[in-house]
Amino acid sequence: MKRLIVVADNSLIVETIRLSLRQSGGFHVLGYVDARATSARTVIDAHPDVVLIDDMQHSDQAVTFLREIRAEDERVSLILLTVRMDADWLQEAFSAGASSAISKSIHPVALATLLRETVAGNVMHLFSHKRRDKRTTLAECPLTARELEILRHVSGGTTNSEIARKLWVTEQTVKFHLSNTYRKLGVANRTEAAHHAHVNGFLEPAESASLI
Repeated sequence: MKRLIVVADNSLIVETIRLSLRQSGGFHVLGYVDARATSARTVIDAHPDVVLIDDMQHSDQAVTFLREIRAEDERVSLILLTVRMDADWLQEAFSAGASSAISKSIHPVALATLLRETVAGNVMHLFSHKRRDKRTTLAECPLTARELEILRHVSGGTTNSEIARKLWVTEQTVKFHLSNTYRKLGVANRTEAAHHAHVNGFLEPAESASLI
């Protein structure tokens, strides 16, 4: 069991994370701490394996936590939960010591799975500093319109059977399109596919569920 601490200053975010992790195996949650009232030293002294840091209402506070914890512990996994996925912000977070970043646009029910897979090293993506125009990014997407539509539903936490009902197709058809999607994106499962799509801007924000 990985020892995990959550750092956040928003009660709604804390409760959402709490519910997401409640049924998840693999983590022993040591506690939820408010960055405004808790020092990085307190987190370090708890000897966690994983620290999930919300980017909070003041991103510079998150960066300070990342930097201070990393300076004391090179081993701990520092995962940033962020609403921003632009290159400049991610570069700042990684430079401060973040091990990885998870977008808040993921569906809450997918958080625990994505967190577990990220800590296990099963979700990897080459970070690019290049600014990408949204229209250009979508034009580069290798998926068909139907595959992209299904992927958007998957990223929202919708099951295959639910997608089939919404699109008036068979569940086997949904599985067929997902299989093609995994092959084209070079991923192994729906969690990796959703992460890849979010990072590369293949999903419309308006169609994604949000943690905030």
